[in-house]
Amino acid sequence: MITYDRLFVAGTWTEPSDAELLEIVSPHDGSVIGRAAQARPTDIDRAVAAARASFDAGVWSSVAPAERVAVLRRFNALREENAERIAELISLENGSALWFTRAGQPGLTRQANAYLKAAEEFGWEETLTPSDPASPVRSVVRREAVGVVAAVIPWNSPFSSATSKIIPALLAGNSVVLKVSPENSLSMGFLAELLERVGLPQGVVSVLPADRETSEHLVSHPDVDKIAFTGSTRAGRRIASIAGEQLKRVSLELGGKSAAVILPDADIATAVAGLKFSSLLNNGEACIAQTRILAPRERYEEVVTALKDLVESLKVGDPGDPDTFIGPMIRRDQQQRVLDYVELGIREGARLVTGGPQVPAGLEAGYYVTPTVFADVDNSMRIAQEEVFGPVLVVIAYDDEDDAVRIANDSEYGLSGGVWSADEAHALAVARRIRTGTVTVNGASVGFDGPFGGFKASGIGREYGSVGLGSYTEYKTVTV
Repeated sequence: MITYDRLFVAGTWTEPSDAELLEIVSPHDGSVIGRAAQARPTDIDRAVAAARASFDAGVWSSVAPAERVAVLRRFNALREENAERIAELISLENGSALWFTRAGQPGLTRQANAYLKAAEEFGWEETLTPSDPASPVRSVVRREAVGVVAAVIPWNSPFSSATSKIIPALLAGNSVVLKVSPENSLSMGFLAELLERVGLPQGVVSVLPADRETSEHLVSHPDVDKIAFTGSTRAGRRIASIAGEQLKRVSLELGGKSAAVILPDADIATAVAGLKFSSLLNNGEACIAQTRILAPRERYEEVVTALKDLVESLKVGDPGDPDTFIGPMIRRDQQQRVLDYVELGIREGARLVTGGPQVPAGLEAGYYVTPTVFADVDNSMRIAQEEVFGPVLVVIAYDDEDDAVRIANDSEYGLSGGVWSADEAHALAVARRIRTGTVTVNGASVGFDGPFGGFKASGIGREYGSVGLGSYTEYKTVTV
């Protein structure tokens, strides 16, 4: 049993305003695996006040960028040393298969290294060459910290979401209040322990698990200068409205319903083997999951059969078993949501190829869903337009390349996507036509040096690399 009976406020473990601890339950069997304090608005106020005071006093923002890089490099090294512990905690509380949480650890290193490299090369202060050589005025352009950052993250991939925000925010000199989901109280409590050890000044960072009501109190707080949010599009719209009213800076990484375009010349076996990871990572609870599979009409049944064979080969069960590929959904309501979408697909007239609304035999105590594939799906169906956030794939036929691009773009979302082809140059040409923030070619993993984020209802702003770092700064021009 893991217990966090205090909150990490302003760099110190403190008594919560509400002494009642939330029971953290296993998605695998419903057993209690931990208990943790939850933040209330009073705790938020304390954290924001400390962040405001630390920023205004310059205890971190005035530190030289190279010194900030050194501190965050220590944090990254400490996280690497504890990678297995992190993977186990996330698997335990989220139901994410252990293969996935372990595989994500090197990605956290690459993400951090990209930010650290960007900070070392960043133009913190530059003198511009005048456009008019005769001008007596020169301009000095500075990149300064935004101020107090409220970072709000979802439950599905907590460490990645947290570090994608706190690392660049801290590198830029901001003070940060990180609001995490109650379900992740254990892994995020451990994150707080690591942050405590790296030498950040008091007041600079807080890590607070809290419910939605308390989250809204944080993002509405008048002393917060920027909101960095990852989560649902619905919640993102609410946060954007608050930011607009208060003229806060905001970045939003939201939902997705990404398409994988299998071109006629693609090797189907290779493409489907890659979609095992691109479409079904993290039990399907991933905003970047490519859950709309676009197949050429002349090879449609070949793709459907290959996906059926793949999905039926995957082991569903205890996420702590190294052989398990798909674990449970994180909560009972999330399980029911996915099951409702499976029922909806059947009612909409899609062909159920494999899976269905039944819970896998022997796993009824947990929040399990049978991985499901639908064929004969029209892109106008709700199961093709709405984010299911579970292991449910839809296969959509297209007539030609223009039709494939049209279908891929016929979505309110635009976060991710993929193209499969034997001709890499041709795949790249098709990728350029898809209106989405990230497109992978032949199963390439997402890079961390380039910007990541969404078009349309998938968000505002970008994370990762120098672009992500820059989103935590303000421009100041000094003319001399």
